[in-house]
Amino acid sequence: MFDKLDDISIHLEEILRQLAEPEVANDSARFQKLMKEQAELQPVADAYQEYKDNQQLIDDSISMLEDEKDEEMRQMLKEELSTAKKKTEKLEDKLKVLLLPKDPNDHKNVIVEIKAGAGGDEAALFAAQIYRMYSKYAENRNWKSELISVNETGIGGFKEVTFMINGAGAYSRMKYESGVHRVQRVPETESGGRIHTSTITVAIMPEAEEIDFHLDMKDCKFDVFRASGNGGQCVNTTDSAVRLTHIPTGIVISCQDEKSQLKNKDKALKVLRSRLYDMELQKQHDAEAKARRSQVGSGDRSEKIRTYNFPQGRVTDHRIKLTLHRLSEVLDGDLDELIDSLIAADQAAKLSNLERTAEQT
Repeated sequence: MFDKLDDISIHLEEILRQLAEPEVANDSARFQKLMKEQAELQPVADAYQEYKDNQQLIDDSISMLEDEKDEEMRQMLKEELSTAKKKTEKLEDKLKVLLLPKDPNDHKNVIVEIKAGAGGDEAALFAAQIYRMYSKYAENRNWKSELISVNETGIGGFKEVTFMINGAGAYSRMKYESGVHRVQRVPETESGGRIHTSTITVAIMPEAEEIDFHLDMKDCKFDVFRASGNGGQCVNTTDSAVRLTHIPTGIVISCQDEKSQLKNKDKALKVLRSRLYDMELQKQHDAEAKARRSQVGSGDRSEKIRTYNFPQGRVTDHRIKLTLHRLSEVLDGDLDELIDSLIAADQAAKLSNLERTAEQT
């Protein structure tokens, strides 16, 4: 581990040296690439430097203890040594986590698809509520959310909604939201006061650039039509809506949120490219079954991941058996405690898997 950390420190020094060169500053592509590398390596190098400083403190304390005769001073040195050793353990754990293989998609924006499942109108109303939850979460993190398409019901619910979240590291946090979300509550239309259970599915896909996935336009068929539903003057009076069909897979994407046909086409292509890229990622995950078992649910869309129980005011994430009794705050976009816990559990599982692999070899 420490050889790798030394290599990272040396590499970071070389990156910083290059960034200071005038010719690099004038080459925007190279400059951005180096800045991205620096952003990834700096936290590791900083933690490693803190570890080395702490180790130096331990060595100094041991050396001073050997020469110190004053009992009061010896006691102070022993306490300082004990504190430094505990800090070493924490820093070693932190460095192990920082050295875990990074998901290459973690820095990407995300495309989110929410679909109503079992439960009819109640599921559609819950889908709209979860859309609002993620929009508020994006707002809380200073990310930008952008609606791509929505299929509304007459009572304010969503049969299906697709939107994009733009923000640094959006996928690294949102990827844990993929799966089946279940709601338990008494619908407003239920006169007997019985609790109903409804479900929705959430799909989180990293935004795919052309460099990630080449899309052959010969495989794409575009149709235009007049948009319906809420919109500005032009939305309902011009053929601005776009229906994109990917012939090999049969995937159909409709986009009518923008007044411009060109913008709707661009959004539909983004969604299609990201869906196809996500399908490739799913194939890789399936082929790496053992590795996938060591992860905490950024995967199976059929997995029931979370229950929102309104009568008890609780949210339960079934993957890590975490229950929070603050449903209203979660639905208002306060998701950090849930997501932080999922990230910690995922890291712990990966570390455990690495240790088992090391023992076997």
